Amino acid sequence: MERSLSIIKPDGVSRGLIGEVIRRFEKNNIKIVGMKLLKMTKTEAEGFYMVHKERPFFDSLTDFMSSGPVVVMVLEGEDVIDKNRRLMGATNPGDADEGTIRKDFATEIEKN
Repeated sequence: MERSLSIIKPDGVSRGLIGEVIRRFEKNNIKIVGMKLLKMTKTEAEGFYMVHKERPFFDSLTDFMSSGPVVVMVLEGEDVIDKNRRLMGATNPGDADEGTIRKDFATEIEKN
């Protein structure tokens, strides 16, 4: 049994997509074993995304992730890491497969 972290970002929360994302997880036999609505501070976002510190998008990413509430979920299930990645789709929504969360709901690559 694996566990994975998944975050519904501020634009997904503000657009009312929480229920649809949860529905897709449940439909694919992914169990949500923990969930919390929270608002990250800029400092918390910088810490979470520290792996991207040297990337040109770091400031815009951390600004975005601290711009509003997010839903943080702990997912559990067989092959949940791979299942979650397949459900989410490619990082660039333009490259994501039809029916993936990013293809269906992402509006731009920096807000995916």
